[in-house]
Amino acid sequence: MAQHVIIVGAVAAGMSAATRLRRLDEDARITVLEAGDHPSFANCGLPYYVGGVIAERDALLLQSPASLAARFNIDVRVRSRVTAIDRSAKTVSVTGPDGTSSTESYDALILSPGARPIVPPIPGAERALTLRDIADVDRLAAATGESRSAVVIGAGFVGLEVAENLRHRGLDVTVVELAPQVLTPLDAEMAIRVEQRLTANGVRVLTGASVSQIDTADAAVTLADGSTETVPADLVVAAIGVQPEGSLAADAGLDLGPRGSILVDDDMRTSDPAIFAVGDAATKADAFGDGPTLIPLANLANRHGRRVADVIAGRAHHAVPSIGTAVVGVFGLTAAATGRSERRLLAEGRPHRVIHTHPMHHAGYYPGAAQMTLKLLVDPDTDLILGAQGVGEAGVDKRIDVIATAIAGGLTASSLADLELAYAPAYGSAKDPINMLGYVAENLATGETPSVQWHDLTADEAPVVLDVRTDAEHACGTVTVDWQEPLSIPVDELRARHGELPQGKTIVVHCQVGQRGHTAARLLRQLGYDAVNLDGGYLTWRDGQAATAAQPAMASAV
Repeated sequence: MAQHVIIVGAVAAGMSAATRLRRLDEDARITVLEAGDHPSFANCGLPYYVGGVIAERDALLLQSPASLAARFNIDVRVRSRVTAIDRSAKTVSVTGPDGTSSTESYDALILSPGARPIVPPIPGAERALTLRDIADVDRLAAATGESRSAVVIGAGFVGLEVAENLRHRGLDVTVVELAPQVLTPLDAEMAIRVEQRLTANGVRVLTGASVSQIDTADAAVTLADGSTETVPADLVVAAIGVQPEGSLAADAGLDLGPRGSILVDDDMRTSDPAIFAVGDAATKADAFGDGPTLIPLANLANRHGRRVADVIAGRAHHAVPSIGTAVVGVFGLTAAATGRSERRLLAEGRPHRVIHTHPMHHAGYYPGAAQMTLKLLVDPDTDLILGAQGVGEAGVDKRIDVIATAIAGGLTASSLADLELAYAPAYGSAKDPINMLGYVAENLATGETPSVQWHDLTADEAPVVLDVRTDAEHACGTVTVDWQEPLSIPVDELRARHGELPQGKTIVVHCQVGQRGHTAARLLRQLGYDAVNLDGGYLTWRDGQAATAAQPAMASAV
């Protein structure tokens, strides 16, 4: 007899599972039960509809129950909430659109209930809007037209997308973030660039802050910093994050993972062999650790939906451990990350090397070249890539995708130097930024050019800090330390003037981005000096200092 597969949840993971299963098994009976009004909608596009970038609401609605039935012979029922699972009877209880209850039996059950937005438990929280589904975006779009000011609670990927799009609508926007920086997947010296772009476009950013009360009568929020300051807020959006929707699984006695998520194995099977779980509610295998992790990303949800269908259809295919790759655009600036951050590696006590570069996104002589900032995290023992981050006007997403692919393929950081990547002046460089990261990684791995990080320049070591840029560059700003006056010898003069440097002390050389510093360090080391290069040069040090000035806890977290 044909098996009956019930899927709870009809967005990314659920519908990927349903459609893939139909392609594999024409005889299966597939029923999808969705508590909301719409299946298969583009939830990642919601902020852009609010901002008018996506003009038509219907563009967010990818499928309907009728279209899914016509093409895939799938029974999709909206406004149908699963309220209980009877594992022994292999049935689910369903409350339908008219409020009546029914029971459905299954041979296999896939849980894809997603995650619910976190709303802070503070007075006035009922006035906070969230952005998770079509009903949410309708409420937010309507409220936007009636508002002049907005507070966005949370400065993660969604929070910043919402803030930008509300600003596009002409609202005065304030972002309030409890962490000491925006975009916590990035490290301090990278995230400061995003904060600066927000500020430059009229968004007020309050980090290390939280909201203690949402005032209805005064259309404002009160900050929980002990001050009497209130922030105007005709509109309040809670974008703190999401909580896995694991209550249905918990009530059924299934094993749970972190933060109430649904614990699954490599086949996405729960502790009940007939029940599977995918999407934001389910745990993922961590590519960099032994335990389960939570990574609420749409591409993972779709991928795992496809894989669970393979398992149910009898095609052995384990889920690949997840590394966590994400990107966001903020007023024309792209920020992206994959794998571990330096902050997280430090928290885990895991050894690592750090590499910063500031390349142009394509050949510098070709018009329109834009500078990027890239950061690579490397295991010093194995040379494997642990993570990467990028910020810039263009080309960042391409490079982070290449590094994410390299991580998945088990490539070492040094092997990035030998990747053959597409090149033409309008698209890249003969020495692509990815290749340049590989060159630096190779130099570090061989000990050819040791480096020091911006946050490791301390009075305890008191090295000699030497600027090897031109006099004109030096005059525009240089690395300053408490224990010496700025010292400058241009790299082209260093061979003749190295005698001006003290013997017996470590010399930290720096240029603008690190490349001339590498040349200078190699020269000095061959002349007998203990010379190291300041990783990422003046630009990385400058961004690190800006991060420290903006919020000291931001830099100390590194």
